[in-house]
Amino acid sequence: MKNRLEDLVSTLQAANSLEDLQAVTEALRDHYDVLHTVYHWVNSVGERFGAGTYSAEWVDRYLEKDYLRIDPVIFGCFQRFTPVIWKSLDWSSKAAREMFQDAMDHGLGNQGFTIPIRGPNGQFALFTMNATAEDDAWETFVDEHTRDLMIISHELNKKALEFEKWGQDVQSPTLSPRELTAMTCLAKGMNRAQSAAEMNISEHTLRVYIESARHKLGAMNTTHAVARALSTGIIIV
Repeated sequence: MKNRLEDLVSTLQAANSLEDLQAVTEALRDHYDVLHTVYHWVNSVGERFGAGTYSAEWVDRYLEKDYLRIDPVIFGCFQRFTPVIWKSLDWSSKAAREMFQDAMDHGLGNQGFTIPIRGPNGQFALFTMNATAEDDAWETFVDEHTRDLMIISHELNKKALEFEKWGQDVQSPTLSPRELTAMTCLAKGMNRAQSAAEMNISEHTLRVYIESARHKLGAMNTTHAVARALSTGIIIV
């Protein structure tokens, strides 16, 4: 098992694309036999994006409900430098409890563990694992693996910072008119159904345009793609 972890760290250190980073999060999920592994960061110009195994439905739901405004994980980790088990955070408000239930309904499980990371120029990142487990079993898991997970989280962050610097010198890609329209709709806050209706196409066709734009922009998810399109001036809203 230790050799496998060393292999994963070596793979991470050799990553040269955002797709490689995504593949590492999937491999970590499988290695530790958890439901999800997620690395999420805010870079020096305020873009929010990440790599991980949360479903597109949950990511869209999180944005639609504006959970960033109330998320106890974000607020709890921003105020600390040490790893935290989610259940030790303040979920006492009605809105926070409803968010937690919503997360479980979208497959995140009843347990979470997050490592906060800070980088240069105000960069703030989170490395998270989720699972379904009893409290005692989860605490045991965390005790056994925190040291290795902290190493992994900082290696992920180092690689993300490399990609950010690399991306500053890359010429902005050219999106097709339909790809531009799809990204503009999302940037205006429309959900997928509204965007598809605005473009008079099916949601399936919309997804094709979004995925094509995402790949051209070198983004790991839709949120990252919209942020890159806005920050580079490809789209203006």
